[in-house]
Amino acid sequence: MKPLIIGIAGGSGSGKTTVTNKIISSLDEDKIAVIQHDSYYRDLSYYDGADPSSINFDHPDSLETTLLIEDIRKFKQSEVIEQPIYNFTTHTRMKERRIIHPRDFLMIEGILIYAEKELRDLMDIKIYVDTDDDERLIRRLRRDIIERGRSLDSVINQYIATVKPMHLEFVEPSKRWADIIIPKGGENKVAIDMVVSKIRSLYYSDAREA
Repeated sequence: MKPLIIGIAGGSGSGKTTVTNKIISSLDEDKIAVIQHDSYYRDLSYYDGADPSSINFDHPDSLETTLLIEDIRKFKQSEVIEQPIYNFTTHTRMKERRIIHPRDFLMIEGILIYAEKELRDLMDIKIYVDTDDDERLIRRLRRDIIERGRSLDSVINQYIATVKPMHLEFVEPSKRWADIIIPKGGENKVAIDMVVSKIRSLYYSDAREA
């Protein structure tokens, strides 16, 4: 039986990870693997010594999506994936790799996963987490300052220069490709329950056919 591929997109700070975790907790965790598109950010060396502050990390070109596509195809063929590990403080890929074994479900999380048709076409269910802009900004500030050691000014400057413009150009328009839009993120229990029911329906339907 082919694994079920589930995409979870949404703007930065929309609550994608919360939604992902709530879906996982409602299913059999041992059958689920998760990949973050963020892990496929290009290493700083790709930019020939450019200062990180000058790099647009919110543009699709900042991610090696072709490698992610290759890995998902491997996963669908029941092959092991060696996912990159990205260090957000140094903007570099670590030497270690995260080993992901074949499972029944693969959840792909990221702000730009619907921007590339070739990637979208690999997914069985496409979810978009739609959250208020102010709430997303507050979450991003909290995450980048506390978890990634960045200054308040640097986070705000990046938000104005690239995060918001790229959201309007690439992320927000990509929700038209979603099968399901979840307003209010992880707080929307009704929508998450509906998503879980749909995933179970597709999974058991495929199991019967197999």
